[in-house]
This record gives sequence, structure tokens and C-alpha cells, in this order.
Amino acid sequence: MADVDVSEADATAQAAAVRAGEVTPLELVDGAIARIEHTNPSLNAVIHPLFDKARAAVEAGLPDGPFRGVPIVLKDYGGRSAGDPYHEGTRFLRDAGWTAPADDHLVSLLRRAGFVVVGRTNVPELATTATTEPDAYGATRNPWHPDRSAGGSSGGSAAAVAAGMVPVAHASDGGGSIRIPASACGLVGLKPSRGRVSLGPSHGEGMGGLAVGFALTRSVRDAAALLDVLAVPQPGDPYTAPAPERPFAEAGHLLPLRVGLRTDAPVMSAGGDVVVDHEGVAAAEGAARLLEGLGHSVERAHPGALDVDAAGAMGTVVFTTVARALDHWSERLGRALGPEDVNADNWAMAEAGRATTASAYLAALDRIHGARVAMAEWWEAGFDLLLTPTMAEPPPKLGELTPDPAAPLAASMRAVPFATFTTPFNLTGQPAISLPLHWTADGLPIGVQLVAAYGREDLLLAVAAQLERAQPWARRRPL
Repeated sequence: MADVDVSEADATAQAAAVRAGEVTPLELVDGAIARIEHTNPSLNAVIHPLFDKARAAVEAGLPDGPFRGVPIVLKDYGGRSAGDPYHEGTRFLRDAGWTAPADDHLVSLLRRAGFVVVGRTNVPELATTATTEPDAYGATRNPWHPDRSAGGSSGGSAAAVAAGMVPVAHASDGGGSIRIPASACGLVGLKPSRGRVSLGPSHGEGMGGLAVGFALTRSVRDAAALLDVLAVPQPGDPYTAPAPERPFAEAGHLLPLRVGLRTDAPVMSAGGDVVVDHEGVAAAEGAARLLEGLGHSVERAHPGALDVDAAGAMGTVVFTTVARALDHWSERLGRALGPEDVNADNWAMAEAGRATTASAYLAALDRIHGARVAMAEWWEAGFDLLLTPTMAEPPPKLGELTPDPAAPLAASMRAVPFATFTTPFNLTGQPAISLPLHWTADGLPIGVQLVAAYGREDLLLAVAAQLERAQPWARRRPL
């Protein structure tokens, strides 16, 4: 396979090698399959191998897109792919042998760009927690520390990329589900602006607008180029983010930026009760010094909206979303799903969601919209970026967030510190990115989060690329 190693090269490099004739798409796909077969048994990241379909797609001829021949995996939540298993981490869809009838828009765009789908990845049940340990498929292990979680809900995708199975993976984020696994597994995790990437045709919006789809990558340039592929409005989308002035992969020259720094936990997402671990503080403060060394101005400052508690509104949206998901699948399966079909936390969420009145749900949306307006005012006042830890704690040990039937929602409450810095920007819809700029003494990656004004992924990607050049992480590899 020439000098191209699927476990080392990013997607941009792999695609360039194909264009140069140094490697064929089939060689790339076979390399990814070999890596999955070798590594996946110890990590449990890819739960639905699609190897025969991947080879058949290559043999049938691939579109001449920017990522022709590059292998990719899809998260088994969202990103439906025609004819393939689709189980959302649940036993009831697994046991029913459920398959997706058609590609989602995102998957169609990936195929058009030349990507080859080689499998689907593990997710927590209904994607509702910060670790990937579903009863249906078992735990995904962190490639850096196998006794630790790979994060959630895109933990399978993160483990697959971090371990070198593929260079990029589909992911989604409704409260941190791209950024949390990125931090846990030492990856680049961009959550785009609300409406930037279509969730259709299966959904107009996810979680009342809180959820977005995108990917996990090793390099900033892959994230930028992939955003150019996926930021295509589709018919029927309820809203779309403003179009960029130039392709995201061509971010302009950076002027000195004004950056706010916050290292204590926001009140907005957790009521102010979370204590931030020293590793998260060290990661953010180290990134602040790095930014200052690059000529940017950093000061202790943050949006006042982060000091307003909106956790209850977030909970209302999550609980009603889980209730609707179980009702939806009950309709599709032709039987009523009960507490025996899901874990104790998801059943408790569904019950709370069913008890929520329409008026209470609309009141929660009003509170979220108010938080969005208040958050936007900070950027209008002259700040360019906000810098925070990605998580308040290092990734938990496997089993730490397992739901307990004797204490419903206790595990979900324990998961709050892992999303306390990420959730606010699902509420407000702004773009945010987690970057692997810090490692603990025993080699566990710790991410830092940068947040920009709505629609300014270009600014995030430009400063992320600058940080990547100043403090490269590409040569760090687990396993």
C-alpha cells in the first residue's frame, strides 16, 4: 500500500494519495478493515461491520469527490445508511433486526464526497449519557486507557478514530456528544452551529434544536474540509446557519483575538454544583498561555448567561425527547415498549417526559431561547472566543455511570460533570470545538473547548489550526 498507513494518515492525506495514484481506494478500505479486525475486539468500537458492502462500493466505482476512497464509520444513532442495521444502542431494535430504509442527507453527502462506509459504531442506549456502555452491545473502551470510558454518546466513533481504524467518523452532539469523546480520546471534536448540517430527511431538528450532526477527526484540516462537504442546506430544513464567506478549508489570516477564559463550572447547565478537576483547569490555563504566546489577548471573562440556571429547561427537552423516541419505536415495532426494554434511567426520563405538559415544554423552549439571546450579547460586546475545559473531570472508569434500577437517574446525575461545559452551547446553538492540548501524567488526554459566535466556525477552525501548528498532537498515538 505504498507509504500510506490507514492507522497514521488523516483523511486529507489518504485522499491526496489516491489522487496521486500512490494508493487505490480498495487498498485504503482493505487497510481499514484489517485494522478494525485487529483492534476492534479489544475496544468494541465498531458493532456493525460492513466490509463486503464497502468493497462492493469501491468495485462499483466511487464518485470523484474530495475524499474518494477514504474509509469512514457511522455512529449508530442518526446517520442512517440504507439497508444497514440501525439500533440506537437498544436491545429492542437489535432483537428486531431493524435496518434503515434509506440514507440520511448527511450519509448521502459523505458518499458523494467519495467516502466508503466500512461499519457502524457503538452508542449508549438512546444516546442519553456521557459514556458508551449499552446493555445491547457492551462497553466501548478508551484506546488510551482501556479501563476508562471513550465518552458518549459518540464513544464508538471516537475510539475507532483514536485507535487508527479509520481517519474520521460520523458523530452527533446533543449535549456534548462530539466534544466529550474528543476530549476523552485525544481528538478534534467540532460541534457546528445549529442548522449548519442537515438532520433530514428523518428529522427536521433534534432535541428541540439542541442536537447537531458532524464528525470526529484527528486533524483540524480534516474537520474544515469535512464541514465544507456537509454544510449543504437541504429542502425542508427548519433553519440553516449563515453561509461562510469562503470555504471552511480556506480560513483567512487571524488577527489578534480577544479571548475570555472560564475554568469554574457554569451555573447554566448544572446549577453551579460541579467542582472542576485540576487537570481540566490546567488544560484550559495551558491553552490560554499558548494563545497569549501566539499574540492573542486572554482575560478571565465569560458570558453572563452562563451564570443563569437553565438545567431544568434542558432536562425538560431531554426527557420529552426520550419519551417521544420510545413512542416512535413502539409505533414502528407494533408493540408497546416497557421498562423491561430500556435501562432504568431512560425509563425514568421517558416517564418524566410523558408527565410534562405542553405548556411546560413551551416554557422550557422560551427559557432556552432567552439564554441564546443573552449568550449572543457577549460576543457582540467585543469578545471573539471563549476558552474552557471540555469536561470538568477526566473520563470515568467503565461501570461508573451504569444505571441502577434501585436509584433511577442517579447515574445520569453523576454524568453531569462530563457535560457541564458543553451543554450550554447546545442550548444556545453556537459552534464549539474540543482540542487535545493536554495529557495527564499517566497519558490520558484532556481536551480544551473553544466557543465562537453563532455561524463563526471559520474563526474556530482558524485558531484551532494555529494551535495545532504550535503544539502538534498528531504523533501521539494510543496502543
